[in-house]
Amino acid sequence: MTVEEMKQRKKELGYSNEKLSELSGVPLGTVQKVLAGVTRSPRYETLIALERVLKKQTDRIGEALPETSEKRQGDYTVEDYYLIPKERRVELIDGVIYDMASPTAIHQILSTELCNIIRSYISQQKGRCIVMAAPMDVQLECDDKTMVQPDVMVVCDRDKITRKCIYGAPDLAVEILSDSTKKKDMYVKLGKYMDAGVREYWLVDPKGKKVIVYDFEAEVTPSIYGFSSKVPLGIFGGECEVDFAKIYEYISFLYEEDDV
Repeated sequence: MTVEEMKQRKKELGYSNEKLSELSGVPLGTVQKVLAGVTRSPRYETLIALERVLKKQTDRIGEALPETSEKRQGDYTVEDYYLIPKERRVELIDGVIYDMASPTAIHQILSTELCNIIRSYISQQKGRCIVMAAPMDVQLECDDKTMVQPDVMVVCDRDKITRKCIYGAPDLAVEILSDSTKKKDMYVKLGKYMDAGVREYWLVDPKGKKVIVYDFEAEVTPSIYGFSSKVPLGIFGGECEVDFAKIYEYISFLYEEDDV
């Protein structure tokens, strides 16, 4: 997105520079300089942060809420989230509503296999942790501005599990990347999960055939594994491993198609 496109999109949304700064996390002075053309070579991180708020993405919607709503992206709450029809899956992150496309067959098989492997390990160890797959609401920071649905998660504190949602951060969150959610999962959710106290975050990339693991308790930089690797779970001290080679062998026939 060019600076001119950002300025046009900012106008369409009715955002002030102050609002854009608040939603993107970019300092107000920097926002003003970038949009005014004073800063001719803005930092990549700055452009990504602004684009994340301004870009017309297929996974960001306002239409899901009642047409009478006068709120703008960034102002929505959990109350608004629960007004959205159940048949339409969305997430709420910092007051912004994101639409979630229907998952592919590869996505669903990966999710199911991960749950089965982790559940089997917990059962063998007679552990109390619970593994769950989406759709399951997670009120991540126990506030009224964010409600997410990790593709797979592990919750070891059962007090966080209610009949309605998970109230607080899971120990493990796994997101399976798709074209429509990749930016959100890799940037927006990464920061949210880390700040909320998630212990470990996996990004499973079906197209790239890799797994990016953030162990927030032990490592500053992520570990990257291929689909030929065994990936250890840090929350279980590495004793539980997911053999992606076996999973890939199971789903490899689907890779004969163009659409992963």
